[in-house]
Amino acid sequence: MENASKALIMAAGILIGVLILSLTVYLFVTFGETSKQIHTEIDINRLNEFNAQFTSYETKDDNTIYDIISVVNLARENNEYYELDNYSNGNFYIRVDAKLKSGNKQKLELYDDDEIQGLVKYEINNLEDDEDSEGTEYKRLPTYSCKVTINNQTKRVNMVEFTLN
Repeated sequence: MENASKALIMAAGILIGVLILSLTVYLFVTFGETSKQIHTEIDINRLNEFNAQFTSYETKDDNTIYDIISVVNLARENNEYYELDNYSNGNFYIRVDAKLKSGNKQKLELYDDDEIQGLVKYEINNLEDDEDSEGTEYKRLPTYSCKVTINNQTKRVNMVEFTLN
């Protein structure tokens, strides 16, 4: 009888051990899945923040040459970060094209600072006439609308196009 009670105590100890081990494995798997979900959400938020730098110009129809230069600088930073120098080099390259008052310009992200400054000077020298709601005439910079293209694989911006309004 004494051996039977010891056997029951040993069996209970083993069952409790298996229960604790099962609970540990369950918690480990659950916390791992939660951690993976959090990392995925963080990655999605980073991607959305990155894309928002470019897509914010898409909602405006009054972008000026200065907005275009801002986008060009963002594209340059991205391309330098990934060490890309050509549109065909990968899915992370960002290209900026514009149909400016001075003509169609492609791959503005490859222009040097002097060429960009020349574009600004042209825009400043060719201000447009406009009139406010009270009939007062004034000069303004030409305005542009923006279209952003997202890469299907990376879900990142890969092309920005500006068009003269």
